[in-house]
Amino acid sequence: MQLFIGGACAGKRDLVASRFPEAVWLKMGEGADLSGWRDRLAPGRCLVISGWLDWLAGALVDDAGGADDPDDDRLRARLDAELAAMVEVERRGHGEIVLILSEVGRGIVPLEPADRRLRDLAGWLGQDAAARAEAVWYVRHGLARCLTVT
Repeated sequence: MQLFIGGACAGKRDLVASRFPEAVWLKMGEGADLSGWRDRLAPGRCLVISGWLDWLAGALVDDAGGADDPDDDRLRARLDAELAAMVEVERRGHGEIVLILSEVGRGIVPLEPADRRLRDLAGWLGQDAAARAEAVWYVRHGLARCLTVT
């Protein structure tokens, strides 16, 4: 699994599209189920998954306790389980996965608790994805720097 992370309009999508021109794309924020990636992955195929911030925002609203539910650990564990499944499926040769994540932690800390929670969850998702990824690319101004390769 590869991870491309960077701020808004940093050039992540264009860079990934140029490196993986034959990839199938899945945008999580468009009502996609967390495990919906499984249906799109196939041997010899690259699957690019974006829209994580929108998916997280929706998950916070759909969460059983609503946006005020303080149990972020449950959502983080759910996301981490999916990341682990992605790595395992890829390890078995069932395709290649590329994640595109938005970096939202470098700006001003939001005043609203729900916005801070979204920012925190996005940061934890980035950490968990980076810990599992074979390569992590930080993208800024359309340029990518490899931060790690395992």
